[in-house]
Amino acid sequence: MPPRRIETGDGRAALAAVAAGDAPRPATATAVRYLLQLLAEKAPGNSVEMRVPPFGAVQVIEGPRHTRGTPPNVVETDAATWIAVATGQEHWADATTAGRIVASGVRADISALLPLRP
Repeated sequence: MPPRRIETGDGRAALAAVAAGDAPRPATATAVRYLLQLLAEKAPGNSVEMRVPPFGAVQVIEGPRHTRGTPPNVVETDAATWIAVATGQEHWADATTAGRIVASGVRADISALLPLRP
């Protein structure tokens, strides 16, 4: 069963709660998943896996599809960093240099897709 689609209003409300500070865990989860959903809509495909544990992961960008095991192109970060780079509050390069984004594989640099416009 595919994940439940997050409506635009719910996603924006969750992002506003996070931006205001002290967002409850469910609001943070919704904000992360909403931004992952936007990324998947912007760059559909299966060649890169974008992970934000423990809240979610999506496969994006057209190209070779992996079917088993760890994909060859993986991006992983925490919720706060994902929200910051996805909304343009922080640059991909800065977060990567600081070690808050771990990207492996030749297709794992998704900086050209960011920021997302909710």
